Amino acid sequence: MADSGPSDAATPMVSAFYDRFPFPGDPLQDGPPPGYNWRWCHRSVLAAVHGGIPAGSEAPRILDAGCGTGVSTDYLCHLNPGAQVLGIDISDGALAVARERLQRSGAEAQVASLRQEQRSLLDLSGEGPFDYINSVGVLHHLDQPEAGLRSLAALLAPDGLLHLFLYADAGRWEIHRTQTALELLNAGTGAEGLRLGRQLLETLPEGNRLARHHLERWAVDCAADANFADMYLHPQETSYNLDRLFAFIETAGLQFAGFSNPEVWDPGRLLQGELLERARSLPQRQQWALVEQLDPDISHFEFFLSAAPLHRTLWTDDALRAATALRQPCLWGDPDPILGRNLEPIQLSEAGLRLLRAVSEQPETPLGQLADPAVIRDLIDRQLLLPRI
Repeated sequence: MADSGPSDAATPMVSAFYDRFPFPGDPLQDGPPPGYNWRWCHRSVLAAVHGGIPAGSEAPRILDAGCGTGVSTDYLCHLNPGAQVLGIDISDGALAVARERLQRSGAEAQVASLRQEQRSLLDLSGEGPFDYINSVGVLHHLDQPEAGLRSLAALLAPDGLLHLFLYADAGRWEIHRTQTALELLNAGTGAEGLRLGRQLLETLPEGNRLARHHLERWAVDCAADANFADMYLHPQETSYNLDRLFAFIETAGLQFAGFSNPEVWDPGRLLQGELLERARSLPQRQQWALVEQLDPDISHFEFFLSAAPLHRTLWTDDALRAATALRQPCLWGDPDPILGRNLEPIQLSEAGLRLLRAVSEQPETPLGQLADPAVIRDLIDRQLLLPRI
C-alpha cells in the first residue's frame, strides 16, 4: 500500500537516500536473528516499566515505524510469538531487503500476522491502536519530528508503550563536524560522498580528533557502506539535549516511562563516595542532567513513552510468594544463562540457578513454592524473572 504523496518535506530526499543506502547494513542470513534484544520483546518491556507483566498482554499489536532493512522487525516477530506485526518504511529499497530478511528468517511463522508496507508513519490513518510501537532512529530524520511524534501518539493504545531512539547532541560533536566538512566539500549524499567521506577520515593527520573519534568509536559500526552513509551523509538530521528532549515529548502529551538503557543514566557508573551521595540525593531529572554533563560520549537517547502516567508495582514478600513468573526470554545459554539481557556475563548463586530452571519447567507454580523471597527478589530486580501482575 503506497501513499499518494509525502506528508513531510524531507520524505522524498530521505526515501531516495535509503534507496541508495538501505539501512541498517546488517547481513542477511537463514534462520532466526542472532542473540536477543530485550527492547524488542514486549513482555520484557512491560516488566521493565510496570515492574511485572500485566494480565491481558498476550498477542500484542506491534508497529515497527521506520523498519528500514527489517532488523528490528525480525526481532519483533521472533521475540513476540503470536503478535500482529506491521513494519513500515518510506524506502522501497530498504523494504525489499526487509522482506527478504524476514522470509529467510522464518519470521512470519512466529506471528499471527505480518505486513511490510511502504508507508510514512505520518500517514497511517485507519491503523492501530498498537500495544507497542518501535521507532528507532526515525523521528530525528523528519523535517518536523514533532508531527511524527504526534502521529505515533495517536496510534498508541491507551495502555500501549512507545520505544524511541533519538540522537543526542554531545556524543555527536565529532560526527556533526565531519558532516559539515563534507557539505562544505560538496561531497553529496551518494556514492561520491561515500568515497570522499572515507577518504577524508583516512587523510586527516594522525591525532586529529575527528579521525581518532571515528577510528575508536565508530569504525566497526561503519564498515558497511550503508552504515557509514547513514552516519555522515544523511540529508536530514536533528539531535537533542535532555531539556529539549523532554520539551519534545510534551508536544505530543506523552509520559516519559523510563530509559531503555537505564544503566547509562545511573550516576553510580561515574561517581563514588561523597560525590555519589550528593548525586543520589538529587531529584531524578537532575541526576540525569548531571550524567549528561559528565559523560559527553552519550550519543543517543533511548526511552519508553506512554499515553498516561504509569504506576510501577512494588512487590511485598507475600505478593512475591503468590506470584507466578516468566523466565526472561532474552538470555543466552541453555539450560543456564551465559549472557544477560544486555549481553553482559551474569553470575547466579546455586539457589538462583535452581529458581530460574524451576520457573522454566513450572511457569504456573507460585514462586513461593520454588524459592525464598530473597532469591526471588534478586532475580526480579535483575529482570531475569518477569513476574505476572
